[in-house]
Amino acid sequence: MSGYILCQTKKADKPFFVESINTNIYSLEELCYFLYHNLYLVDSSVINENLCTWISEELDLPRLAAKLRPHLGKFASAEDVLYPVFKEINYLTYDELKALNVKLAKLDQEAPLLRKKRKGDALMENRMYVNAIRVYQKLLEKDSREISREMRERILHNQGCAYSYLFQMDKALDCFFAAWKVNQSEKALKIYLLAYRSVHTPEEFEKIQEDLKAEDSVKKETARALEQFISLPEQKIAPGETDRILEDLTREYHRSTGS
Repeated sequence: MSGYILCQTKKADKPFFVESINTNIYSLEELCYFLYHNLYLVDSSVINENLCTWISEELDLPRLAAKLRPHLGKFASAEDVLYPVFKEINYLTYDELKALNVKLAKLDQEAPLLRKKRKGDALMENRMYVNAIRVYQKLLEKDSREISREMRERILHNQGCAYSYLFQMDKALDCFFAAWKVNQSEKALKIYLLAYRSVHTPEEFEKIQEDLKAEDSVKKETARALEQFISLPEQKIAPGETDRILEDLTREYHRSTGS
């Protein structure tokens, strides 16, 4: 799968829409790429009758669609669906297929709540922040006995990151603070303080450090991180590029929010 991948099958006139990442797919190669790199997003929202119809009618691959249809439904394993698609165009090398087997075996052994958490992580990697927040929120609503304190801290941290990417810093700070409250770890406190400083004055920052009784080591590491950030070179924008950059940012924001 290294290098360029040439299309071996027909390109669809009408794309298959993957709602979870707000993306259109036009070829079997693109479908293979999505499936291989997003195992935690492969669920009934993707593997369904609509996909089979698209493969049959748009890609003109009725035999492949027929292989997939018996495995539709919540009891189908990922292997039953992935392997026929990959083998249709020999998308994976032998070594890549072996690596996929290991990944799928590991996925099958994971607890359902961990798989859901990693689904949220996969959405984050695809910059689908609103969808990721929804996944994380459902997990946080679970009984405390179902989710370990460590996982709850990680989920709250990731949710805070998602809100920060959406420029909703008040909600991000709430999540980072809640993440720290779970175990009161130094790492979580440093993250909260750094986020707090990004939207508050130096005086307010000093006060919150005192209020939370931050250790000197935490203060020093936080100050060092802030100094490194300040020392980063300013990115210069070429003349006439402002409008294009704003358009790109707006387009990406709409995509990441599903709007």
